[in-house]
Amino acid sequence: MTAINIPFTIVGPSNPHTHTVVFLHGRGDNAGSFAASLNRSRDSRGRTLFDAFPSFRWVFPQAPMRKCASGPDTWPQWFDVWDVRDFAANEDLQAVGLKEVVPAIRRILADEAALLGGRWDRVVLAGISMGGATGAHVLFNLDVAPAAGGRLAAFIGFSCRCPFLGRSLAGMRNALGLEGVPDHDRVVQNTPVLLEHCVDDPLVLIQNGRGIRDTLRGYGAQVEWKEYPNGGHWFNSPTGMDDVVNFLNRHLGEDISADISTTLRQAFSDAMDLS
Repeated sequence: MTAINIPFTIVGPSNPHTHTVVFLHGRGDNAGSFAASLNRSRDSRGRTLFDAFPSFRWVFPQAPMRKCASGPDTWPQWFDVWDVRDFAANEDLQAVGLKEVVPAIRRILADEAALLGGRWDRVVLAGISMGGATGAHVLFNLDVAPAAGGRLAAFIGFSCRCPFLGRSLAGMRNALGLEGVPDHDRVVQNTPVLLEHCVDDPLVLIQNGRGIRDTLRGYGAQVEWKEYPNGGHWFNSPTGMDDVVNFLNRHLGEDISADISTTLRQAFSDAMDLS
């Protein structure tokens, strides 16, 4: 299959760069509008995620335009779905798009890790809705050498589900049949995972979210699961945003603090250089 290149929108850090978040939008959305929409979801301190993590670079890939096999519409979508009311219907259709985009997203992650000195464990993969479903399959098919961190910094999914639910990890990988796939489960098991889902989500029902939670836990992943009574098919705010900030601070906080301290020490040293 011909490799595709995925364009992306970038929101740069306002402080020295320590981490990157690659954030996949949902079906029918686009990278630019999704990036802008994050300004409307704030934590209990009134902060956006950009505000809470000023040393983070944010990368928003753009899904390809795809004709819907079950109707006349063409959408920006990572993969096609035959029936959004029954995701298992004609399920193999979903593999067609995933086979194209998963390798492309792996390349974006690799490029972002290279900007961070080869530190894959400073790159977060996140996604909402179909973006989260796609991100899960990126995680399943990702190999990171121990010398490069052996994992991602985190995987975060919002309002998402898992195509090919109920299969083993090997079965998930076989569904796409990609090259460069690991023969181990270290990346899945060592990458911290946060999944958030609103109970009143009318599009990806809460039981679908619980399904990806149980699947990841079955593979040995470290999953934190958060349900919220309201928020629909979107982020819960402010509690859901608080939970994201707390999760990232717990798992990445030492790295963030260490880098900021180094930067401050260097700045102080430079300021005191009287030679």
